[in-house]
Amino acid sequence: MNFILFNPDEMRAESVGCYGHPLAPTPNIDRLAAEGTRFDQCHVQHPVCTPSRCSFMTGWYPHVRGHRTLWHMLRPDEPNLLKYLQQAGYDVLWGGKNDLLAPESFAGSVTDFRLGQRSTRAVRGRPGGRNPFSPSDPRYHSFLYEPVAETVEEMGDFANVDGAIEYLRGRPQNPFVLYLPLIFPHCPYFAPGKWHDLIDPDAVPPLRPANLANKPDFHRLIRRTRRLDELDESVLRKINAVYLGMVGVIDYLLGLLLQALEETGHADDTAVLFFSDHGDWAGDYGLVEKWPSALDDTITRVPFIARVPGGKAGHVVREQTELFDLMPTVLELADIPARHTHFARSLVPQIGGAASGDPERAVFAEGGYALHEPHCFEGQPDRDTFARTPEHIYYPKGKLQQDVPESVCRAAMVRTGAHKLIHRPAGVSELYDLGADPQELHNRHGDPAYADARRDLERRLLDWYVQTADVTPMNEDPRGFPPAATAPAEG
Repeated sequence: MNFILFNPDEMRAESVGCYGHPLAPTPNIDRLAAEGTRFDQCHVQHPVCTPSRCSFMTGWYPHVRGHRTLWHMLRPDEPNLLKYLQQAGYDVLWGGKNDLLAPESFAGSVTDFRLGQRSTRAVRGRPGGRNPFSPSDPRYHSFLYEPVAETVEEMGDFANVDGAIEYLRGRPQNPFVLYLPLIFPHCPYFAPGKWHDLIDPDAVPPLRPANLANKPDFHRLIRRTRRLDELDESVLRKINAVYLGMVGVIDYLLGLLLQALEETGHADDTAVLFFSDHGDWAGDYGLVEKWPSALDDTITRVPFIARVPGGKAGHVVREQTELFDLMPTVLELADIPARHTHFARSLVPQIGGAASGDPERAVFAEGGYALHEPHCFEGQPDRDTFARTPEHIYYPKGKLQQDVPESVCRAAMVRTGAHKLIHRPAGVSELYDLGADPQELHNRHGDPAYADARRDLERRLLDWYVQTADVTPMNEDPRGFPPAATAPAEG
């Protein structure tokens, strides 16, 4: 069996049609779900790109080996899904961004990481979008751009998907894995051509309101430092509408790839797994992008769809799953045993039509940094170019982390089907009744009526940390001493 790992960046589940959005332009994603299994409540293990990807490629939570920042990627001594597949004889081809492997890890995990260079139809060299606002305009740091690119073919994501299509048309002889870590719908918010204005902002469902009581301080601080609190509601709705158009671009690219699978005869021998690394506020709560310690559902809940030869079509798994379940699922489908300790669960039974996995399963995520680890924070002038450029779109984010490090304090989440607890030792903790408040508008942390639920979730969070604190190597070390050094000859 071959594999395609189709990985758009920053795509939240609720902005996809088959996950319930009434306006999402996602016919191909919806078709994939109709032909495979859709995991309705899949949650990531971290709200930032690199830690989340390290998790879904290893089955480790970010704290297990310190993969909690943008700069601590998987190293050669560590396991990862791509390495397992390559060592088993797969050609592993990569087309897209790298927020996963340290440079020295590629040789042992990836056959070719320049998949996009195979494309002959891509239009290269033009910027996709630009910021149309002056630095004095409150919209300047909103991430709302205008498109420069007029066609999808001008986008880097197209080159990578088209490179994958060219690879398929070349009749590959070896079993293959196509890993496509694309950029859209990651902000800045813009989409080429018709996609930018495809969705009417006035038709977008109501956004989650800003200025809610008892929310973490980073809500208020992000709005202030990005001047989002000066924006009219119409700007936030436009951001959300453009984000939907960006999701539509990803859907279009997926459609091209699915068509190529059918034309080349690989639809029947290739598993297609569609998933994202985390979500995006896209105007909800009066916010944009994401934050390293934000753990609401707009950030943690992502689409996860698996169309596997021989799998059940149109199956929906309602129970909670964790995105890092991807790793053991692919290994089982490939009949490759894992040779490292991990905490993820294979979803192969559900892909085959099983009614449920574990209806009582809790899912966990974490984020943020501690004051004793200043090297983890964004906005360091000696490392981050944007920290030295006030006009840079990411300057407010880095400056806020440097000026108010408590705003990005470490956080951990446990979510059941009924409640969610987010524990912040140095910030505002959160507790939500998901049945009564699915949009997480009313923080019940400290409410006596929810004391029992809070205690249960705190116990589960503590048990989780104890059980997943670390992993021990599979190989052992002898307890003896090294051989004695030979004494130098006399004379």
